[in-house]
Amino acid sequence: MTPQTPQSPQPVRAVIAVSSNKGGVGKTTVATNLAIYLRALYEDLPILVVALDDQSAIERMFRLQPAARGEENLKHGWAERSLDRVIQLGQYGIHFVSPPPDTEPLKARAEDPQTLQRILKRTDFDGLVILDTKSDLEALTLNALHAADLIILPVADWGSLEEAGKVFQLLERAHLLRVKRRILLTLVDRRTRVDAEGSHVHDRLIAAIDARGWPRFESYLPRSPRVEALLSASETPGSILHHARGTQVHQQLRGLAEEVAKDLDLGPGPSASGRLPRPRRSPRGPADTGLKRAFLRVFGQP
Repeated sequence: MTPQTPQSPQPVRAVIAVSSNKGGVGKTTVATNLAIYLRALYEDLPILVVALDDQSAIERMFRLQPAARGEENLKHGWAERSLDRVIQLGQYGIHFVSPPPDTEPLKARAEDPQTLQRILKRTDFDGLVILDTKSDLEALTLNALHAADLIILPVADWGSLEEAGKVFQLLERAHLLRVKRRILLTLVDRRTRVDAEGSHVHDRLIAAIDARGWPRFESYLPRSPRVEALLSASETPGSILHHARGTQVHQQLRGLAEEVAKDLDLGPGPSASGRLPRPRRSPRGPADTGLKRAFLRVFGQP
């Protein structure tokens, strides 16, 4: 899972885990939209999103065709110790793995926290994997943390800040010093004041994060009625890249994608001078139609 260098013939391969023990902080919004923004920045880099819970948001966002009867999902890939047979190409050129209807049986097979890491090493997918975790610190989430090269910790309020601290402690106890981890402020309204002096929640959280010495992203995910509408207006959640251009959240997500790319040493994307060495191209399908045009339009390329 070492990122590609110009001298290396091997494609880029890295794993991102989006994790919080607290629900409602925007984990899935971050995971899905970060995948789309990175796919736009690095159009030849295959990206796979895997949900380690039993919710359908990722499947609803990326699935192109209705699920076939008896279609295999993450549970089957886990049993085979490879995701090769359960990876699907979806909307926006993003690959995904369907979640199982119930993750409890999977937890029994995930007691070894390095199981997922071994599964990904055996999976023939030369690209970037994004893991969307459940709101807990149980077996599947621990597997995601052990497999990750970068952990994104969404923080929306003081409670989720404290939960992020538990992840930092867990990583230290597990001696996972190689794993990069950074706080991402999410769903914060910078207009919200918390005291008579006019202090903002956003500023209070940043001060607390910095006081603890925890690394954080400069970008953040602001609360946005537009995004809430994209997520709930229909059965299929909408992409911020394609449906919320010109908004603050769009600009922040672009910045987040660029920061993540720097953390993973992906090199400059098409919006900067120079390009990555091309990894092996993934199969193209209808989901890729217009992706390059969308990138050029959104990111201001001639």
